[in-house]
Amino acid sequence: MATDIRIIRDEAGYMAAMAEFEAFFDNEPEVGSDGADRFELLGLLLAKYEEEHFPMPEGGPAEAIRFAMDRQGLGQSDLAELLGSRSRASEILRGHRGPTLSQIRLLSKAWNIPVQVLIHEVDAA
Repeated sequence: MATDIRIIRDEAGYMAAMAEFEAFFDNEPEVGSDGADRFELLGLLLAKYEEEHFPMPEGGPAEAIRFAMDRQGLGQSDLAELLGSRSRASEILRGHRGPTLSQIRLLSKAWNIPVQVLIHEVDAA
């Protein structure tokens, strides 16, 4: 049986909550079930902890993507693989082009980047 959900106060609590949260990806709970409620609560607690301890930098999509890559130990090749294009990854990171709507959804889901920072307008260089 699952343990009580608690406020995340430290890195150990964060890692434990993240492990449990990610386990739901392999076995998605039925909407309206106790498992679905637990999944949602864990997501909210993780988001609160991340907002307080890993604030997203100000700026546009390129800065947000670089920040997420740095935090997760990823490189430009990982971005290219995720997007399916080395040239598009390069253009986005240089700020010459913003991500498309489908790329925004993909980046948000795969790398936990808030959508609002990915839709920031990019000035053409």
